[in-house]
Amino acid sequence: MSARGKARKRALDILYASEMRSEDPVAALDRAIAEGEGPTNDYTSVLVRGVVEHRERIDELLASYSQGWTLERMPAVDRNVLRLGAFELLYVEDVPDAVAVSEATALVRQLSTDESPTFVNGVLGAIQRDLPTLS
Repeated sequence: MSARGKARKRALDILYASEMRSEDPVAALDRAIAEGEGPTNDYTSVLVRGVVEHRERIDELLASYSQGWTLERMPAVDRNVLRLGAFELLYVEDVPDAVAVSEATALVRQLSTDESPTFVNGVLGAIQRDLPTLS
């Protein structure tokens, strides 16, 4: 797994765990760093902080593009992977769009349901297709 792939996995761990504990992901990230359990790759911090900063817009887009699924109804892993993927598509210029989509799909393939890769790929693929009109 690449360094950025590991960073994505660690960011997912932080976003997922903080959601399950009803805590602020940035506080969880900062605590992990302070306790020496934090990410060794700065990209993890970029991802967590970016998702939190842009979460309202990201969730708005995900709700719009995930036809028939509310955010609350999605498995928590899928929801947080979609947030990471959408953040990379919308706000990270040095990650090719196709890489953002494929990395998100790979994460859910490893960690979620059998249907999740198709769902995540479809939602992020539709966002990717419409990026020129979403800016």
